[in-house]
Parts: sequence; C-alpha cells; structure tokens
Amino acid sequence: MRAAVISDVHGNAFALEAVLREVRAAAPDLTVNLGDQVEGSADPARALSMQAELAAAGALEVRGNNEEKLWPGGRRSPLSMSYGAWLAANTDPALLARVAALPLTARAGDLLAFHGTPDSAWDSLLWVWDTDGYYRARDPRSLLALVQPLDAAVVVCGHTHRPGATRVGDTLVVNAGAVSDQVDGDPRARWTQLDRVNGHWNVTFHAVPYDIEAAVAWAATHTPFGGGEGSLLRTGTMDARGDGVWEGPTPAPE
Repeated sequence: MRAAVISDVHGNAFALEAVLREVRAAAPDLTVNLGDQVEGSADPARALSMQAELAAAGALEVRGNNEEKLWPGGRRSPLSMSYGAWLAANTDPALLARVAALPLTARAGDLLAFHGTPDSAWDSLLWVWDTDGYYRARDPRSLLALVQPLDAAVVVCGHTHRPGATRVGDTLVVNAGAVSDQVDGDPRARWTQLDRVNGHWNVTFHAVPYDIEAAVAWAATHTPFGGGEGSLLRTGTMDARGDGVWEGPTPAPE
C-alpha cells in the first residue's frame, strides 16, 4: 500500500499544483490531508477547491489549527480578523464550512492521522516549542506515553512545517512536510510518501520546485497581504513574514 500525505497547504494553489503532479505520478492508494488548507494568500480559493476535489475522490482529511479559526470566535488578533474578512469575501462559504467541520483525527486501517496531536490541532507531537523561542525534541518518555495508546502502525501529523520521523516502539511516527510556508530556508513545496511493504511502513520525504514568483505575484495583485506572502515564500522562513497572515506552526497567542 502507498499513501501520499500533504499538510499545511496554507492557501498556496501554486505549490499545491506542483505537489499534486508528483502525487499523481506516484499513484498512491490513499491520499491524506493533514489540514491548514486555506490560511494564506496565493490563490486560496483555488487551493481550497483542489483539496475539495481530493476529498471527493476519497482523501482522508483532518482539521488543522487554522481550520479552527473559521469557527465563530476563532479569530482574535486584528491581523487574523482582517484576513478572515478577506477570505470570507473571496472564497466559497460552503467550502470554508466544509473544512471547518473536519474531524480532529482520522484513521485508515493501521494509519492514524491528525494535524498536531490527537487531542489538539495547536500542539505538536515530535517537537515542542521552548519558551526561549525554538523547537526541541519532545522527551522520549512523553512521546511514548502519547503514541503507545494510539494502536497504530503509523502515525502522521503536520503543524510544525518540519519533515521528520522516528519509531516509537513498533509505531512509525511521521511529521509531514508542509506544502507551503517553509521554515527551514528551502522554499520548495513538500509532500510525504508512505509505503507499506511486507507489513512494515517506510517513509520518503519529497521537495518539489514550483513557480514561487507566480504565487507572489498573485498575492500582490489580488490581496492586501502580498508583501508578507512574498517574504515568506521567497525565503522559506517565517522570520521575514512582515505583513502576512500566517502566524506560525507553533501555538499562537490568540
């Protein structure tokens, strides 16, 4: 069995388009979407429509923390509310309602999917945010306590925009890379491939070039958030985001 995992599209239709070309070529038996589908400004309506098509074709989906911002009262900072108003005016409300109603976790056989942790789309599984301002690995005893009760051969999560994997007992734990809004200085889009061979799951991480300048130009032409979008997409880091809408993979203060 082969599964293709996408996560954190963040409304970037240009990055998603490039990723889906590779995903289709890989011919997966299952596509998994780990959430944060629309919060971004590189043609988010088209990105949302493409992901709705994946869902209609049978993709497994969970909600991300940014889907929870679509709930009543889910936005509190002025920047987030400004983006929410723009998104509501420029996106199909039925598609927004669809992703807002997605479940926190989903399962397909021995694969379990969620955005952050099984209990929260805002927390992260493999890494935790240190108060000094950087990620550190979760204490292995804490990770074991979280993973062991899940009864899954492979666990997939997103949220941190950092691809990585480890084994916890007999469970493969995979943090999928982000389709958009990279944090490691490499601006390419990411997707994750899982293959089960002879009863064992293995993981391959993919990085995909795409037309970043076309994405930046779309944001600059059609939204008030183009400056921040350009900084993020070009640099592949969140440090230069500026006036953008993305609030980072870590738990937000709002």
